[in-house]
Amino acid sequence: MSSSINLLSSADAAQRLGISVLTLYDWLTQSDVGEFRVRGQQVTIDYLQGGRHGQGRIKIPEKEVQRLLDLMRVKPKAPRSTRPKLIKRSLQHITATLGRPDD
Repeated sequence: MSSSINLLSSADAAQRLGISVLTLYDWLTQSDVGEFRVRGQQVTIDYLQGGRHGQGRIKIPEKEVQRLLDLMRVKPKAPRSTRPKLIKRSLQHITATLGRPDD
């Protein structure tokens, strides 16, 4: 049983991620040196690069693009429950006019 991997070109992968191709290349470079982070988490990107000396066209598995999209997805936190403000009952009956005491 052979499994086929759907490979995307760098242009297609960048379009699905919503970034430019140059940004994708920057991400791949950062990933190669271990400096790429998504939402504070260190991430490496799995990709293929053809050519005799590894300088050919870049292909990225479709599953890897989906994994990056999942990592970038914002998951809102549940809203904090707020307590009603406490009303200060002491000294509420005292009123004074504003200004200097000698006026």
